[in-house]
Amino acid sequence: MLSHIFVGVKDFPRALVFYRAVFAELGLPERFCDPKRPWAGWQSVPGPRPLFLIGTPYDGQPHAAGNGQMVALLAPTRAAVDRVFLTAVANGALSEGEPGLRLEYHANYYGAYFRDTEGNKLCVACHEAPL
Repeated sequence: MLSHIFVGVKDFPRALVFYRAVFAELGLPERFCDPKRPWAGWQSVPGPRPLFLIGTPYDGQPHAAGNGQMVALLAPTRAAVDRVFLTAVANGALSEGEPGLRLEYHANYYGAYFRDTEGNKLCVACHEAPL
């Protein structure tokens, strides 16, 4: 369904450190990084799509985090959700909801919510029953 997701940032070097840590925890490889543009991207496994991209807005206007927009990253296990959340917070994220079951979504929805270093809201979620 998705080709790619682009998340705008103001402070590319800081956001790059943050996203490299988060995607390393999910085992997703960095596909490219061009600090001159600036932008970077990670691909799903197996690739090549969808891609997750960060960068400064193409129109040259300042980035502003949206209200009501969120990107949810898929984690293979509940333990991965826990690790990603801790990694995100350790790298500057603000918690919007610690890891845990969200039974209002479905019986096995285990997720965590946070805002990246730029104020963009993200979720990491596992939809599987515990192993």
